[in-house]
Amino acid sequence: MARAGLSPERLTLAGAELADEIGFDAVTVSELARRFDVKVASLYSHVRNSQDLRTRIALLALEEMADRGAAALAGRAGKDALAALGHVYRDYARAHPGRYAAAQLRLDPQTAAASAGGRHAQMTRAILRGYDLTEPDQTHAVRLLGSVFHGYVSLESSGGFSHSRPDSQESWERVLDALDALLRNWPPPPPG
Repeated sequence: MARAGLSPERLTLAGAELADEIGFDAVTVSELARRFDVKVASLYSHVRNSQDLRTRIALLALEEMADRGAAALAGRAGKDALAALGHVYRDYARAHPGRYAAAQLRLDPQTAAASAGGRHAQMTRAILRGYDLTEPDQTHAVRLLGSVFHGYVSLESSGGFSHSRPDSQESWERVLDALDALLRNWPPPPPG
């Protein structure tokens, strides 16, 4: 019988909070059971195993970021939209480091197709409409933006910029300026 008050949704949210506190890699069903002061077996009627729990946390994080991204992009275009989406990812990673790490979890193709991950690509493509890119350059640009946003956030969160000048905020603004300039002046495809 399921313990009163426990549900997959409640465990997922608690797992996400735990990820923010101790790191996504440390989240397990056993750790979550300790948090609720229950036996591990009592959680298995709600989540199959630690991988299922981790996948649920990843899906939650993708959904939360997609919702924030959609709200931030409303009514924006060009560099304003580019910066807004970048700020969403950076701010989310700062506020929810474990959840942000969870959002990087590689999902199986079926789960990925049903997740909010597609919304992120759609939002990025919506930004690119303001830069007049066609395929396959849009796909290249989506990959570029994802790489820069995630790379910057990962380096910053690991302390990679903490001991140098200028400060990381100034660099972040310059990175957004550079991305905007690159997207406005996208190079033509190589000949041949």
